[in-house]
Amino acid sequence: MRHSAGVLTGAGTAARPMISLFAGAANGGKLIEVGCFNTTGTALAVFLTRLTAQGTPGAGLTEGKHDPASPSLMTAFGTHSADAILGEDLGYRGVLGAAIGAGFIWTMPKGIIIPVGTANGIGLILENGTGQACQAYLVWEE
Repeated sequence: MRHSAGVLTGAGTAARPMISLFAGAANGGKLIEVGCFNTTGTALAVFLTRLTAQGTPGAGLTEGKHDPASPSLMTAFGTHSADAILGEDLGYRGVLGAAIGAGFIWTMPKGIIIPVGTANGIGLILENGTGQACQAYLVWEE
């Protein structure tokens, strides 16, 4: 089933995801869409990476159920307050221009697999520039 979550992020850092998604102990899933939009007048660059440990994630987000009868078994988090362990760089890059509303939407039609296990996740990380608060969201299937 399909689920989504979004948040006004904190600034994030090169090791602290702005938003992340982690598998459960007995289930994984596929990330199929990421959106991120600047809320300030300062440009920043971000990238998508696998995470192999959570560090200290921010607040758990309310996962939207696209089918009300199917609760999410994965967990989305806001900005982490302690470093996560970055894994494989997934190759997605985005530069958010120095304007409110500048942003992107990445779609992955076949999805990026997040394997079973609570240490397995994907996060949106600040690549360079000064971290900024952004409106960000994730869409996944379980």
